[in-house]
Amino acid sequence: MKIVAKKKLWKYLFWLGPFLIAVGLTAGLVSEQWGLIPLVFLITGIVISGLGILWQSYETNWWKRRSTQAGTNALVATLAVLAILGLINFLGTRYHLRADLTEAQLFTLAPQSRELVRVLPQPVKVWVFDISQNPQDRELLENYQRQSSKFKYEYINPETRPGLAEKFAVKDYGEVYLESGDKRQLVQTVNENERLSEIRLTSRLQQLTNSTTAKVYLLQGHGERQLSAGKGAISQAVQALGDKSFTTSPLNLGETAKVPEDAAVVIVASPKRGLFEGEVKALQEYLNRGGNLLLMIDPNTDPKLNSLLQEWGVRLDNRLAVDASGGSVGLGPATPLVTEYGQHPITKDFDNGNSFYPIARPLEITSVPGVQATPLLRTKPYPNSWAESDLESEKLEFNADKDLKGPLTLGVALSRKQTPKSASTPQPAPTPSPLPSPTTQSKASPTPPASPAPSAPPASSAPSSQTATESRLVVLGNSEFATDGLFQQQLNGDVFLNSVTWLSQQDQQPLSIRPKEPKNRRITLTTTQSNLLILSSLLVLPLIGFAIAVIIWWKRR
Repeated sequence: MKIVAKKKLWKYLFWLGPFLIAVGLTAGLVSEQWGLIPLVFLITGIVISGLGILWQSYETNWWKRRSTQAGTNALVATLAVLAILGLINFLGTRYHLRADLTEAQLFTLAPQSRELVRVLPQPVKVWVFDISQNPQDRELLENYQRQSSKFKYEYINPETRPGLAEKFAVKDYGEVYLESGDKRQLVQTVNENERLSEIRLTSRLQQLTNSTTAKVYLLQGHGERQLSAGKGAISQAVQALGDKSFTTSPLNLGETAKVPEDAAVVIVASPKRGLFEGEVKALQEYLNRGGNLLLMIDPNTDPKLNSLLQEWGVRLDNRLAVDASGGSVGLGPATPLVTEYGQHPITKDFDNGNSFYPIARPLEITSVPGVQATPLLRTKPYPNSWAESDLESEKLEFNADKDLKGPLTLGVALSRKQTPKSASTPQPAPTPSPLPSPTTQSKASPTPPASPAPSAPPASSAPSSQTATESRLVVLGNSEFATDGLFQQQLNGDVFLNSVTWLSQQDQQPLSIRPKEPKNRRITLTTTQSNLLILSSLLVLPLIGFAIAVIIWWKRR
């Protein structure tokens, strides 16, 4: 009897363990302080409970029971699964792994945006003043935030925080602002019809974080493309340069006789009349002191730039680039469709994208010592493309005696290292040697004779020449691709903007970002096809299923 009573006493004593654990938890949770007293109760209760479990298992041989072993195995398996799930959740919270399976990568930032955000020099924050949070806009901002801890965003309800809205001078719901230090800039206003744009956000981010502004001059006075809106104008291209933090101004070399010292890039957009000899020399002097020049020259024009181009090993072919494959996408044979690009920073992200150039002329590239040339735009091989010499004929046909087989080069990027000596005194144009390119394998008109070497620039240009390390030149055999209406088509705008960005030698600037649009996968059916689809789905298919069921029933009967 005494042994039985002693066992019951130990059994009741062990119930004190859970009681003490409950007391310790209650004391800690109520006081919100896990001091000495709650910890003493918890530890004592856990020790007593553990001893009670061990004593009970010893008395009843609990660990040797089959049910105990099965339960233990189940408990261990459950704990292992919970541990694995916890580890997966921990890794998922700490490391983000996302896969964008859309064809156009609609939910992935462009490489230019990722590069810009990853190298942010200081923290930036996006403020969205709206009463609701659009999931699409929020996902875009999350994508930016994943690239760098210096990028933050916050949604603000102007009604609940009017002071902050007044600080940003918010005038309407949906305004998105970018802030960095003491700088603030309006990105855009979002609404139901216009969502937050990656292109605008990256552009404003670049402007806000870039302390320097590059000056771009556009040559005027010879019938060049109009800068303001109008037929055949390049106003959209000029506006896009402004969005990328470039400052644009017209330049008339007939008045100034010299390219300004602050010119980062000079653009010559297809002059219809030839430049004066003094203007050509001014451009040569600008290049010789480390300048950067973009030439877009259409067919049937003679800008009188042969002497300048010969120094760089470029000759303008007077024939017309013809592309017989453009009809499949609605382009005529006089509008080459380019899908092949050179390995160059201007075209590095183009892959096999499309760009097109209505009424373009080929370029002939020859090797010049000290000049590095990279073809940018290449047409398809013959018989899909060739250079047509008969511009009067309505029927374009290849003539082996006069025409040039493709592929044709429509654009080229060139660079030349400058030294203080070469920057102050232009060297005579060396005799070019042909490059092994398709454009030099066929008969071509002879290269015009070299003009006399330009005279040395004035002494005032010497300081800038001491710091110049490289001159850059981009020559395109077309300017129509950058005009209003065509600038935003396919990769046309990217070719222009990337060329100017590369020429400006501001390597920290991201290049152009082309918009991402989902491809239209809808099927357009005629009335007959629609009726046939309805009959097949509502009548034919059910009858076939019923007939199969009857046959199976008949066989089993």
